[in-house]
Parts: sequence; C-alpha cells; structure tokens
Amino acid sequence: MTTRFILLGGVAAVMALSACTDPATVSADDPNRNAKQGALLGAGVGAVIGAITGDDPTERRQNAVKGAVIGAGGGALIGNRLDRQEADLRRDLGNDNIGIVNTGERLIVTMPQDILFATDSAAVRSDLQRDLNVVAGNLQAYPNSTVQVIGHTDNTGDAGYNQGLSQRRANSVASVLINAGVTPGRIQAFGRGEDQPVASNLTPEGRAQNRRVEIVILPTAAG
Repeated sequence: MTTRFILLGGVAAVMALSACTDPATVSADDPNRNAKQGALLGAGVGAVIGAITGDDPTERRQNAVKGAVIGAGGGALIGNRLDRQEADLRRDLGNDNIGIVNTGERLIVTMPQDILFATDSAAVRSDLQRDLNVVAGNLQAYPNSTVQVIGHTDNTGDAGYNQGLSQRRANSVASVLINAGVTPGRIQAFGRGEDQPVASNLTPEGRAQNRRVEIVILPTAAG
C-alpha cells in the first residue's frame, strides 16, 4: 500500500461529505459553524485512519469511507459542545477584556496579565480571582476536556527571567483553577516567556497584549 493510495482514499471520503460541511460555505454568523467545521475535520482524520486499515485495496477504500462518516459524527459532536461551552463562558464572564476564540477544535481563553497580576508578580490578585473561578465552574460543567495554562510575557528585561516568570504565572493560574474544583489531572501549565508574541513589542500597547495567560481547552472524544 502506498502513501498515494492512503491520501486518495482520505480525499475521496472527505469529498463525499464536503457538500454540507465545507468551511467556505459556513457563515461566520452560523451558530452551528463549529459543529460543521468539526464534522469536516473529523471526516478527514477518520478517512485517513480508515484508509490505512484493511487487507486489500477494496477493503481499505471501504474503511476510508466508514472512517470519514464516523469521524464526521464525532467531530460534529465536539464542535457542537464547544459552541455551547463558549456561549456559557461568555455569558458568565461578561468581561470584554477577556478574549475567547473558538477554533472548532478548542477554546482559547486569553487573560491579559494586567487583570491578573501586579507588575513583576506571579501571585494572582485576590480581588481578581472571580474570572478564574468562573472559568473553573465552566470547566467543571464541561468535564470532558484537558486544559493547558500557558503564560506569556513581553520582551522587556532578561529572556531567562521572563521565561521563569511566565511559568510561575501559569502555575499560579493553574493552582487557582484546581483550588476552585478542577481535577488536577486535567491541567498542565507551561511558560513560554517572550517567545510567542501576538503583537509588536515596540509599543506599550503591543507589549500589554503580549503579557497574557492563555487557558486552552481541548475537548476529549467522550461526552
């Protein structure tokens, strides 16, 4: 079996489903957009996995189509669940300073450093823990996910120090979530220092955007 066959089998299966789930035809205002995009992504993954199983070319083609159908169903369920979780989180937070991005396969909740920490501090301000408690409640309401807490800094000062500070801040946010009831085994904390800016470090406004903590919610297949 060749790589070319695997790819052709996957592509054929995806094309069979793409008429109703093509991201290009999904409006940004469509409340089911992520369910549809999740279905397409799941179909692609399922098709490729199916295409590498089986004892002969005919069986592998059949498995590619079956894998696409099964994958599409699972991807749609995950996308639909993320849509609901995103809506609940926006409603409960009610904070325009907190960014929420739904990619169809994960939620990325971005909290600027300035609403969590004092300058050069890794301790979450006690008067600003409410938002994290809301996130913790949301994570408990939607338990079928893992969570990555990722700390980021601007490039002011020593890079090594910034790396350590970002890790300590990620650890602090993870601790608040755990203390609020999130299962510790679901959470990982990472520090990225100044390595992943989202804006220019040449302006105060850009540096403020780069100082942030991201909470990345990755759904699992269950649920």
